[in-house]
Amino acid sequence: MRAKDSARLSTIRLLLAAIKQREVDERVELDDAAVLGVIDKMIKQRRESIAQFEKASRNDLAGAEKAEIQVLSAYLPAQMGDGEMQKEVEAAIAASGASGVKDMGKVMALLKPKLAGKADMGKVSGLVKAKLSG
Repeated sequence: MRAKDSARLSTIRLLLAAIKQREVDERVELDDAAVLGVIDKMIKQRRESIAQFEKASRNDLAGAEKAEIQVLSAYLPAQMGDGEMQKEVEAAIAASGASGVKDMGKVMALLKPKLAGKADMGKVSGLVKAKLSG
């Protein structure tokens, strides 16, 4: 507030409201993993909005969404590199005994709690699918 950074302030207020709303809806106090899930969901929503805004040639709105993603990303743990993601995917496939694409759900169930907030789950899903189909 003191820095007069209104964009950052409004994004943080949106985040706090989303966390509070989920706590009220579920009547629980969110732990760190659940808060990371809320942040991840908000970032995903912003990415979808950016795609829609760019499709409609509304670069001003897309820029605002990109700024919000930057603010929200600061509250996530450091993102995993591609090499680390590959290792985690291979370990989960071995641990679950998955043999084909039909076992993708088992593998993702193992990976989701481990990688939540640390990796883009869409990218992880693509890696799992590629490994299981190849």
